[in-house]
Amino acid sequence: MTMITSIPNLGPATQDAFHKAGITTAEELRALGPQNAYRQLLRSGVRPHFIGYYVLVMGLQGRPWNDCKGAEKKQLRSEFDAIKAETYDSHLNDFERLMNQIGVRPGKDEPPN
Repeated sequence: MTMITSIPNLGPATQDAFHKAGITTAEELRALGPQNAYRQLLRSGVRPHFIGYYVLVMGLQGRPWNDCKGAEKKQLRSEFDAIKAETYDSHLNDFERLMNQIGVRPGKDEPPN
């Protein structure tokens, strides 16, 4: 069994987040693939972030995180938005989804979405 940090671009903080989501090895992460692994990460309470998603995709392909550009980045953004909508935003009403889309965050006394 190989540590998640053996995957390019993924460090200790990412490994800890995946461990909390129930993914504990690089083999499990690879078997799930980036889309399913990211869904599981969001379900565990991690807030969605596009850069985190494409860093994961690039790492699983053995590529540097900043290798994602142009049409490929647009495609990954579409995947990210779909994963986020189905996994993280599914309980929100239209107004709350719009507020998340433009970057409005909950107040300090409010629970995260």
